[in-house]
Amino acid sequence: MVAQRRGAAIEIAGLCRQYGTGPGAVVALDNVDLRVAPGEFVCLVGPSGCGKSTLLRILAGLDHQTGGSIKIHSEGWAVENAMVFQESGLFPWMDVETNVRFGLDTRGVPRAEADPRVDDALKLVGLTKFRHHYPHQLSGGMRQRSAIARAFVTDPGVLLMDEPFAALDAQNRVILQTELVRLWEQTGKTVIYVTHSIEEALLMGDRTVIMTAQPGRIKRIIDVPFPHPRDLMQLSASPEFGRLKLDIWRVLEDEVMRARAEMEQ
Repeated sequence: MVAQRRGAAIEIAGLCRQYGTGPGAVVALDNVDLRVAPGEFVCLVGPSGCGKSTLLRILAGLDHQTGGSIKIHSEGWAVENAMVFQESGLFPWMDVETNVRFGLDTRGVPRAEADPRVDDALKLVGLTKFRHHYPHQLSGGMRQRSAIARAFVTDPGVLLMDEPFAALDAQNRVILQTELVRLWEQTGKTVIYVTHSIEEALLMGDRTVIMTAQPGRIKRIIDVPFPHPRDLMQLSASPEFGRLKLDIWRVLEDEVMRARAEMEQ
């Protein structure tokens, strides 16, 4: 069973991001409209340089739009965003437990309250036995688990993920995809997930948002019809999955080729 939805509804309207002015200006995002329902898992796909990560950074407050609006609605509780990057971003001088607790410490959460939350987060990602290990003692997959635990421990309304498994080997990527879907089904967080992989978007998401080559616009939004809970390996072998993957590629192909041509000019 998927957890009862308690995330945030996000409304993005006419969002633009331009860097610089005059002839050398670069428009990264242009008139982006998107609504994300509470507890929805939305995947963004598109060619390199289309503004996927820029959109995520704006939502995280790490960048700002030059036009349009973003509204995040909550149901009587404070909405916070947490972001997970391609690299774990763990502090090498802190052990796993201290890294996971870092967000709570910076918010001034008392240790008596923080420690049980850290325990729960570590249990959630299966790292309880490694709580006193340092990042250099962990595999790449375990470092990403730690980063996910650090994001979950603050109980964010919105979880923003920027290709968090891209640097992992194929086996670890499958394992962590499965684990993330399990965590999402268990907690009902609102997730916006950036990926270059159509397969990953279909395995994990409720909807796939296809973006154009620069400037980034939304070309099409495709509902993913596969029910939860999902067996990702079984799903990836189904004919329905293959057909939908091909359909999305047909939509995306022109944008990838256009982005490639512009890079070669």
